[in-house]
Amino acid sequence: MDMNQYLSMFIDESNDHLQSLNENMLELENRPDDLGIVQVIFRSAHTLKGMAATMGFEDLSSLTHQMENVLDLVRNDKLKMQDFIFDTLFQSLDALQSMVQDITQGGEGKEDVSSIVASLQSIVRGDIAPSGQQSGAKAADKASSASGAAIRLDEFQYSVLEQSITEGHKVMYIEVAVREDCQLKAARAYLVFDLLERYGEIVKSHPSVQEIEQEQFDRSFSLYYITQKEAAELQGMIMNLSEIDSAQVALLDHETLSQLDSGIKEASVAVEAAEPTANNAEKPAAGSKAAKPEEGKTSARPSAVSAAPSRTIRVDIDRLDVLMNLFSELLIDRSRLEQLAYEVKRSDLTETVEHMSRVSSDLQNIVLKLRMVQIDSVFNRFPRMIRDLAKSLDKKIDLIIVGAETELDRTVIDEIGDPLVHLLRNAVDHGVEPLEERIAAGKPETGTVELRAFHSGNHVFIEIEDDGHGIDRDKVLAKALKNGVVTESEASTLTDEQVFMLLFAPGFSTAEVISDISGRGVGLDVVKTKIESLSGVVSVDSKLGKGTKFSVQLPLTLSIISAMLIKVGSEKYAIPLSSIVETGLIRREQIRKVHGYTMIPYRDSHIPLMSLAELFDVRDFDEKSEEETEIVVVRKGDRLAALTVEDFIGQNEIVIKNLGKYLPPVQGVAGATILGDGQVALIIDPNAFIK
Repeated sequence: MDMNQYLSMFIDESNDHLQSLNENMLELENRPDDLGIVQVIFRSAHTLKGMAATMGFEDLSSLTHQMENVLDLVRNDKLKMQDFIFDTLFQSLDALQSMVQDITQGGEGKEDVSSIVASLQSIVRGDIAPSGQQSGAKAADKASSASGAAIRLDEFQYSVLEQSITEGHKVMYIEVAVREDCQLKAARAYLVFDLLERYGEIVKSHPSVQEIEQEQFDRSFSLYYITQKEAAELQGMIMNLSEIDSAQVALLDHETLSQLDSGIKEASVAVEAAEPTANNAEKPAAGSKAAKPEEGKTSARPSAVSAAPSRTIRVDIDRLDVLMNLFSELLIDRSRLEQLAYEVKRSDLTETVEHMSRVSSDLQNIVLKLRMVQIDSVFNRFPRMIRDLAKSLDKKIDLIIVGAETELDRTVIDEIGDPLVHLLRNAVDHGVEPLEERIAAGKPETGTVELRAFHSGNHVFIEIEDDGHGIDRDKVLAKALKNGVVTESEASTLTDEQVFMLLFAPGFSTAEVISDISGRGVGLDVVKTKIESLSGVVSVDSKLGKGTKFSVQLPLTLSIISAMLIKVGSEKYAIPLSSIVETGLIRREQIRKVHGYTMIPYRDSHIPLMSLAELFDVRDFDEKSEEETEIVVVRKGDRLAALTVEDFIGQNEIVIKNLGKYLPPVQGVAGATILGDGQVALIIDPNAFIK
């Protein structure tokens, strides 16, 4: 196995861990006291750190290690989760995601995360606290004469300092701060350390020397120091260095050393956070000895930690594409053999071909299922997106996901994500009202956005529904008239649904729309185009004051479909069964002309009638000479139309082949297929004929 294969495994598993971290962080935000979730998050972060270190991605490993330090305090019940800690951890996850993305694109996973690291370190030290509260570390500073970050001494370091005082040396606690506009903090810190080491010995610093060298500190650092110099002299020497903002030097005796050390320990307990010692970098990863929850603490959910043997393997999607193409060729040959067996009429050949057909049908089901992916792989990124969007808009949003286990072809899964992101952002940003409006309308403060997926026949439906203020029909229609999207005469006959569908018209999205109709329509023409390119249909329903529902209908697969084969003159066509309502006969006297359109009666209404012979210029068939004509009634959403055909060949499983880059797009044609007799039949796209 080469490194590229290891890299591919690393990227896949890193994305899995990052998704898990995001999901569990969102769950922890709802249940901040559940230490079981923290255990799961910690283990996932720890695994990610180890993988990154093994592959040599040091920046990724280092940031994950800083996250571990925070999580270790939380899981050991020494730190309580608060909003600013959640925000910092989410920022860390975004940075890790960006690094993995860079690695995926061939980079080295480098990113400037110094500000995030500084925030994480401040949380560990207890320097950061919600406004109005004083951190324990600062309380310790006020309690002692020496201000500075909390430096915890181990027994050996404390005994060294005590012994030095006994022997007549001067022991000092020094805090140095560089200027805010300093560009090279690490270089200035090095000059301070170099100066002090000429006249004495540094026993302990905070942050550690390694962290200071990597500029992993804010503006200040502190240290314990043994020397023969006077405090005032040392302070003057440090202040003489360039870009130093302040230097505080406190001389310690036995009593003040004891008070300072104990005060720092008490302060650390007060904020329930302990600063890892410099030696932690060489020790096993934080928490490796405490992998199991402590007695009396909330344990992780069994489903999250149960170690069931894996029954899945990762397969490159390109290999599945090759398998699908090979199977497509097999289907074409099967159709050819069935045709030959029918013509030869030999019983043994017919039996063999029938058996092969049954086996290949089972194989077809397996191949298609291999390409089916749970739509959860798309949905799982939305809770984090909604959380961030709601926070930025100062709204309270409850995202409800139903049917995430629904399966869809991988080809469709890869393409549907962006349209759904746009529709969800639209629902949160413009659908759900601001807090004051919801309260005034007598609605709960928390708005609801429901994301549903379910199967129906050979289709998957995805619905996005909000309980916001809905779409104002009159304002949409007024804007459509102003923009020339519809005429006055057309506007008077439009139903509510037809008015709402105007939002998908190109050119409808303007800045004026955003203020007039709450942003409905912004970029929705792009959403509609993308969904229709996947042979899907999008519709919208809304009730003013109640909410809006967008519904997307998609085919289960885009590779192999069931179709009705038809004949028009010397040409053969395939119409997807999913678009067909029914077939029938129409008599010549039933055809009417209405406002220049050819119409026929259907059920209790009239629907347009179109001639395939005219649409595709088939010159050897003219249905006008026939007393009765075969028709196929097709649908696009709730709209119907009828197509005239010469004859029906029958139903068949067909393989969709695109027309290639050498042919321009042909209106009304979704692709082509090869029939059993070797002929090429065009696949009709009924959506193109129904406006």
